[in-house]
Amino acid sequence: MYRSPLRRSVLAAAVAAAALALSACGTSPSASPSGSAADTSLSKVVSKGELIIATEGTYKPFSFHEDGTGALTGFDVEIADAVAKKLGVKANFQETQWDGIFAGLEAGRFDAIANQVSINPERQAKYDFSAPYTVSQGVIVTKSDNNDITSFESLKGKTAAQSLTSNWYKLATESGANVEAVEGWAQGVALVRQGRVDAIVNDKLTYLDYAKSTPDAGLKIAAETSENSQSAFAFRKGSTELSTAVDKALAELRADGTLSGISDKYFGADVTK
Repeated sequence: MYRSPLRRSVLAAAVAAAALALSACGTSPSASPSGSAADTSLSKVVSKGELIIATEGTYKPFSFHEDGTGALTGFDVEIADAVAKKLGVKANFQETQWDGIFAGLEAGRFDAIANQVSINPERQAKYDFSAPYTVSQGVIVTKSDNNDITSFESLKGKTAAQSLTSNWYKLATESGANVEAVEGWAQGVALVRQGRVDAIVNDKLTYLDYAKSTPDAGLKIAAETSENSQSAFAFRKGSTELSTAVDKALAELRADGTLSGISDKYFGADVTK
């Protein structure tokens, strides 16, 4: 059946008006103009008066209980508590095993994770991160009187005590070291002190923590990697307002010396920059 151009125009206008009305009725008040959910990550924290932070509680010196049963403390715990105070809220720590910590974040059980979460491309694709509050390198640790090892290249042909499941094992073997298998840092560093191996490759933070508690160990850092690893607070993707507020708090804590003071307490050095 023939329909005049005028009738087609009237019908098109009516359909467009109806579609516009339906669209307006279906728009959520919390949606942004682009259609994505509005970022309420900071306002939710402020309104409830607390920042819920996931941490292990068994990861000394970052997050642990003094003497095993005391209050929760540690490097990450003190920094997170200071950040929360800057936001004007209370830090509410939720102790969670590492294997489930990211699932809990995604499920909305926590606002953030403070547990030496390393920043890497895979995690950045899934989560938001604050500015780093820990910077570390890989190091070679030897006896203080060992002058043969001064670089990773000079590890070639030397014996290093390494856990076979760690990234440091790979670095040691790539540097040409012969590896003496150990269960972890404690066993490996004991072999270095006894002179049974030449060195151990590990994270600088691990060495600094050990040196802080064992100053007469007779050890030194013989070399460091040029690359560093960075750890930060992790947030659910889309938590831009909260991560920005945490960045501002960290910048203020860095400027007033709080971060370096906490770092010196646990490591005897500033590992926050």
